Amino acid sequence: MTAVPFQKRALLRRLHGGDALQTAALIVLVLVVLVAVLAPWIAPYDPNGLDLSAALGGASGDHLLGTDESGRDVLSRLVYGARSGLLGPLVVVAVSTALGALVGVAAAWCGGLVDAVLSRAMDLVFALPGLLLAIVLVAVFGPGLTAPTVAMSIAYVPYVGRLVRNVAVQETTRPYIQSYRVQGWSGWTICLRHLVPNIAPLVLAQSAMNFGYALMDLAALSFLGFGVQPPAADWGAMINNGANALLQGAALPALAPGAAIVVAVVAFGIVGEGVADRVAKREA
Repeated sequence: MTAVPFQKRALLRRLHGGDALQTAALIVLVLVVLVAVLAPWIAPYDPNGLDLSAALGGASGDHLLGTDESGRDVLSRLVYGARSGLLGPLVVVAVSTALGALVGVAAAWCGGLVDAVLSRAMDLVFALPGLLLAIVLVAVFGPGLTAPTVAMSIAYVPYVGRLVRNVAVQETTRPYIQSYRVQGWSGWTICLRHLVPNIAPLVLAQSAMNFGYALMDLAALSFLGFGVQPPAADWGAMINNGANALLQGAALPALAPGAAIVVAVVAFGIVGEGVADRVAKREA
């Protein structure tokens, strides 16, 4: 019998059992990212190209997912919509994770009054609905991707900050932290070189789940007309545009972007939970 290389055996073990779902979710995310990056090369048509004579056409060889009420190719708009669908959440997660980690580590390391003030500030932001904040900013600065992204970045800071603060408080009581303090290491050096790397996997898990939630929130804002504006291709806006098509018996213009959002959000959630489970098993 031919021996199976070690790397392939490891891959087969990961694909078997509970890890198969996580692997599938990761593959889905990779495909979504590739679609967004390669959109100009893989989209069969101009996403904003109008053809009123082909309006609300069903799936066919020319238009695999049919056309919307303006005759635009749904598949092309779905492909280009992945760009705004991923860009906004990426900014939200990057900003909220950086700020949340900074606030959480500062609160845990300094303790006392600093911890109390930062914790109350996070509670205050947490109590403010992110969608309401986004609507307020849109009213001030106008619709588009920027205002909702800024609002969601602020709203998601407590999700990361509270997690980092709670984990960092436990981590600062461990012997290795005390030993570095005794050796005269500065708090800044200890946090950057040892504390933050040790809590990074848990933060990564939370960030993966936050990405899915942010994608859903930004899509909801676009659906309501506060996010990406027509004629730009965006999954949330496509569902809004496809609502009228549903009344005329054409489901694909709304169903395709809705399915894309659900698949992406579920995939990010599965990947995030998988990372969290691995961290929990490592610490057990």
